[in-house]
Amino acid sequence: METGKFAESALGFTKSPLGIIALFIVLVYGFASLVVGLGSGLSEHVVPLIYFMVFFPVLVFVGFLWLVAKHHNKLYGPSDFKNEDNYIKAQMASAASLGAASAKQPENSAGVTETQLREIVNVVSNVPRQLKHEKWRNRILWVDDRPENNVYERQAFEAQGIEFSLALSTDEALELLKTNKFAAIISDMGRKEGPQEGYVLLEKLRSMGDQTPFIIYAASNLPEHKKMARERGAIGSTNRADELFQTVMSAVTNGS
Repeated sequence: METGKFAESALGFTKSPLGIIALFIVLVYGFASLVVGLGSGLSEHVVPLIYFMVFFPVLVFVGFLWLVAKHHNKLYGPSDFKNEDNYIKAQMASAASLGAASAKQPENSAGVTETQLREIVNVVSNVPRQLKHEKWRNRILWVDDRPENNVYERQAFEAQGIEFSLALSTDEALELLKTNKFAAIISDMGRKEGPQEGYVLLEKLRSMGDQTPFIIYAASNLPEHKKMARERGAIGSTNRADELFQTVMSAVTNGS
């Protein structure tokens, strides 16, 4: 292989931890083979090198199994997950869905303004690309007795690879949480059970020690309601689709 082509291939390997491991193995094994093949004057050192060449792949294989079992989420680099076409399509789909969700809100009866559209595009474009290996980190529980009102909002999240479990009541949500783990919980405020049922669910979760990020998505966007939600243990409260998207995606991608 020409030196230039080898250097180009080696540079490609350095883009991820797996590639670096593979490059290291190739180099070590290559140098050992050269020494064994060309080192005619080093006969007393050839036997240890032969043993090394026999057992080195075995040690590497055992180490690789340990990495896969214990640290699989660290074996990949960002470039392993990038597909620019899919990424752009996902961002466009999220922005379109958020625009549709914003347009149906009462205060936007005259239509979404250019400023609002720019804000939506800015919010979506700043969503970090981050692959989650554990399925629950890509799953959200949405509690609302009228889920048909949030179709566009869910589509915006789903374009980013988020999945949803839907609950129509506090009891149904608590039942789902007994056997499932979620990256975040979105809840409305008033339901058939009561006018502040969102807080009822939040208080029950916190009293159980459940610290899943919780956000209220309701009709009000008043500062005092936002403050009250945070004081009760929520990460936020809003009636804006773009703010909901930004808050929840931040919690999902940055969650521990």
